[in-house]
Parts: sequence; structure tokens; C-alpha cells
Amino acid sequence: MLARLARELPVGDYLYEPKWDGFRALAARSGEEVDVRSRHGRPLARYFPEIVEALLEQPAPSFVLDGELVAHPFPALMARLHPAASRVERLARETPAELWAFDLLALDGEDLLRTPFETRRARLETFVRRPVRLTPVTDDPAVARAWLAKHEGVLAKARDGAYAPGKREWVKVKRDRTADCVVAGFRWNADRPTLGSLLLGLHDDAGALVHVGVVTGLSAAEKRDLLAELEPLVVPLEGHPWEQGFGLERSPLGRLLGAAGRWSPGEMALEWVPLAPERVAEVAYTQLDGFRFRHPARFRRWRPDRDPRSCTLEQLA
Repeated sequence: MLARLARELPVGDYLYEPKWDGFRALAARSGEEVDVRSRHGRPLARYFPEIVEALLEQPAPSFVLDGELVAHPFPALMARLHPAASRVERLARETPAELWAFDLLALDGEDLLRTPFETRRARLETFVRRPVRLTPVTDDPAVARAWLAKHEGVLAKARDGAYAPGKREWVKVKRDRTADCVVAGFRWNADRPTLGSLLLGLHDDAGALVHVGVVTGLSAAEKRDLLAELEPLVVPLEGHPWEQGFGLERSPLGRLLGAAGRWSPGEMALEWVPLAPERVAEVAYTQLDGFRFRHPARFRRWRPDRDPRSCTLEQLA
């Protein structure tokens, strides 16, 4: 189940929760078998053995939880997604993660998806034990506003709402305007080989990757680190989603910063560097011109838990 973005806290028959800064995770246990997945189905259990152990310590032998994997600081959580088993074991000791549970989808073989959220939450509270953490909840908007000032955001959930997979029926209240965008290319600075800007895209309803803006204002250290991250993703222009140019749409403000017209492959390489559209970055922005960032966005962090195909223009609606 997903959430639609809002800037103001809705008031009504809601329960409120703080929004955690981590990886969304669905955790299932059946006897001694445990499976933990990202919301796009990516298996996560092997990276978080301490979470598997925590789920096996729960009193119920069969359940499905929805929650958030959290470790501080956030880069430490990203570092946990490492292929080497020895590194996984070491990081589990050095930077252990926690699972903050906030919803219960099944318990002892009973499907709870159509059960009202208030009831699912009460059932969740009956059996969750540490080391799994239980996300705080309140029906007091004043408490929720205090959480909004302290946390990344607040989720508002209708008391009588069913769990609707894939539907945006929760409300996610955030102070900052952010979007998870596909990084599909970059430009060099005039004094190359220093990275100048990142080129951002989001998918439209037809699946096409639409250029929505750029990231600039990077420090020298950020440019160096990002270039090291992106160089392995450099691909030929041929076959790239922006092979025929990008950012060519009409706009009341004129041409979008970073836009490129139709170039031959040789000329295009002088203008920008195509990247395999596989990496997702969370960026902060101020104003929109339609579905484009009016001003350059600010890089916040990588989102390795996001499927680039899920990064759509709907975020900016």
C-alpha cells in the first residue's frame, strides 16, 4: 500500500504515524522460514541477518508485517546492501538495523487485508516484541504535528481503511518537496573532467522517460564521489531513452536548463554523457513548471531500494 503526498496534515478520522527514513520492507514468517522484501520485491533478508533473527523471536509462528528498515545514519543503511557475505556479517554487528513495524497483513494464516486499519493495528500490538520495534501511533493532530517537526514526515491512515496493495490511499505529509528520480545522464563542467550536473528523468504514463530537471550546486567532494558512482553506468547514446534529445517541450519559461536537441552521437558526447537509467536519486526541489523543476534540484541521497521504473511523474502531481 502506498501514500499520496500532501503538505498539510489532514484532520479527521485518522491515525497518525511518524515517517521513518529507511527502506520499506514486507516481512513474512512461516515457521522457521523468513522472507524480507522491498516494496518492489527485491529480496533483503540476506543483507539483514539480525532482522531475520528478530522475526524468528516473535511469539507468532506465521505472520506478514509491513514496516521500515532503519539504521543511522542513512548512508549506513545503504552500505548494508553489499554482496559479500563476510561484509554483511561485519556490518550487521557494526551498524545493526531495526525493523519498525506499522501494519499487519496476515496472522496465523488469517488474511487481514480487508480488515480496518484500526483493527489491524490493535492485532499488531498484541504480539510484536522486541527486537522488532512498534511504530508509535496517535489520533491527536497536535502530536502528529510535533512528529512532523522532528521526523522526515508523518503518515495519516484512515481508521476504517483496508490494506489496498498498490493504491495510494494513505497520506504522506512532508515538509520538503522531494522526488525520487532516475539519473539518466550527466554533464561535464567547463573544466572537465569535473562533473557539472546530473540529468533527471521520470516515467510518464506510456513508460517514456521524461527529462524533468537537473541537479547542480554540488561540492567538490560530492562531484568526485558521484562521478566515481556513475562512471560504470556510462553507455552509448544509441538505444538510450534520450537518443533523440530531451527537454524539448514548450514552456512558458523557455527552454529547460539542461535540455539537449537532436545531435549526432559524436556531437552528443560533447554535450552530455548518457547513463544506463538504473540509478535512482532522491532530490529536493522548490517550484514546478508543469512537470519540470523550475530551478536546479538538490541531491539528497541514492535510493537503491527504488525500482527506476516506479519513478513516475505521479510524484509531481
